[in-house]
Amino acid sequence: MVRRGTVCRMGVGILLCAALFLAAPSVLPIPGGMPYVEATGESVSGNSTDNTQYVQRTSDRVITDDDRGDADKDLLFYMQSLEVRYHLDEKVMESLHKLFDSAVYYIANTEMSLTELWSYVSSVKGNMESTAVAKVSQTTSEFLQVADNWETPIVSYGQGVAIVLPIMNFGTEELNDLIVEPVISNAVTEWPFEPDATNYLQTEPYIPGCATKEAAMENRREFTFHFKTRSDVMSGYYPLKFKISYTKAGIRSEEPAELTVYVKTIGKPGSGIIGGNGSETVGSKPRIVVTGFETNPAKVFAGETFTLTIHVKNTSKDTAVTNVLFDMQAAQEGDDKTNTYSAFLPTSGSSSVYMEKIEPDTSADIQIEMTAKADLAQKPYVLDVNMKYDAATVFDLTDKASVSIPISQESRFDTSIPEVVPDNIEVGSQSNVMFSIYNTGKTTLYNVQVKFIADSIAEASAFVGNLQSGNTGNVDVMLTGAAATMDDGTVKLEISYEDDAGNVTTEEKTITLFVNEMMMDDMMMGDDFMMGDGMMPEDGEGKKPKTGLIVGIAAVVVAAAVAGFVVFLKLRKKKKVALEEAADLADLENDIFK
Repeated sequence: MVRRGTVCRMGVGILLCAALFLAAPSVLPIPGGMPYVEATGESVSGNSTDNTQYVQRTSDRVITDDDRGDADKDLLFYMQSLEVRYHLDEKVMESLHKLFDSAVYYIANTEMSLTELWSYVSSVKGNMESTAVAKVSQTTSEFLQVADNWETPIVSYGQGVAIVLPIMNFGTEELNDLIVEPVISNAVTEWPFEPDATNYLQTEPYIPGCATKEAAMENRREFTFHFKTRSDVMSGYYPLKFKISYTKAGIRSEEPAELTVYVKTIGKPGSGIIGGNGSETVGSKPRIVVTGFETNPAKVFAGETFTLTIHVKNTSKDTAVTNVLFDMQAAQEGDDKTNTYSAFLPTSGSSSVYMEKIEPDTSADIQIEMTAKADLAQKPYVLDVNMKYDAATVFDLTDKASVSIPISQESRFDTSIPEVVPDNIEVGSQSNVMFSIYNTGKTTLYNVQVKFIADSIAEASAFVGNLQSGNTGNVDVMLTGAAATMDDGTVKLEISYEDDAGNVTTEEKTITLFVNEMMMDDMMMGDDFMMGDGMMPEDGEGKKPKTGLIVGIAAVVVAAAVAGFVVFLKLRKKKKVALEEAADLADLENDIFK
């Protein structure tokens, strides 16, 4: 049986609903829903600046009709906030109305204390929330936000700082038992402060729900955290993440909400740069470049040991590189995969060089002793310089450079024994000189030529041309006597050639050739040349006729012609023999060098 006054209280509840409906501000209603009712401020403990009346919620006294009216109004407001926030359809709103009507009936007909009343109201809100979210999902971060008065702090390495986090509740329902905790890390790329405490938990008992942004700003909560900036902090913007756990409508959040703010940090020079989106991005990646190299000796021959000095530079203006490892790898040589080899081999057995640190915008030198393979052809050979290093908090960076080291081969040649025919001539006469030049080295001899130099002969030269490795060139020159030999008869042979760079090399050899005065001079010194006293009578004036002289000269000319013809035949025969010998020797050398 219903108590007397119950009907009256139910009537009061119905009248209250009607009054709230008529007094609600003009807000377009959702189809099938109830009109929006603006929330009234409720003062709470802590940092609240709200000046409205307190709604007392805890007491052992028995509730009055005014208490029941406050509870009904609070439930109605909460139901309408769910409808607006979740955009509920008619079916869900019908379920919420049944919960609301049942709660109003229970409150109107039950004697209870004030504490029990509001505990019941919280349980009804929880049921309403569960009914609403059965069809719609929503994260708390959508209504729990950082207040507009947040300003990004600026801190330097090693500096202490107080981070004040202002939190607003944009939802229309209250949040209880808040726990705010920063997400810290030991990695300098993720957290800019020293992790010097076991926890940084802060709590807040209550943040009221608000219908406007202004009201949410007035009822914000501010949480202050004291940190010390790391000495190795990077420069840039670090994200600071905070997790917030809470209770809403008597139900504890399963997953905490997460809010993110940023702090601008100024690190030491060379500390690196972190991007503002929270992931590390090095502003200017440090690079090591090879600026040059030199060898000692300057000209490296195949088979020789040399010291290689490589000049490198850290191009970064603000970041030092550390733990630098240089690994030198020579190009692979050989005709096929089974016969490949490195052009250069380190004498120590290791091709790596370690350097502890290179300061920003600084050059350094690395040295390594290497040996060039003896059978390398004369040409430049590539040496790769592989680099691996660290920079600030970035590890295992790599770079690669190459240098080309010219390798030379010793140029060598030999000659056959020169043939000088005849080796004794008169002034004005000629002698034939023949010999062969053999290229016994592994490089080409360019522009080979021979010059013959002596005071007793006219200037003469022979151009042989280019001689490939293992090839033979022949020299065949006629030397003309220019003056009588006044020494031991030595004639100097200057044999010169060029390398592939155009550098000229000259070597000397000698032959022996004597040049005599002409016999004709002795024969013409007196009047009795080729004629005795009784051979020709004198003419009337006591002079001998010149007929004998003419006959003598003719005889000398004939004798010289015959001698010259004989010499020519001998020279031709010897030249033919020399050419055949040179050809045989060249064939033999080709067989040897194959």
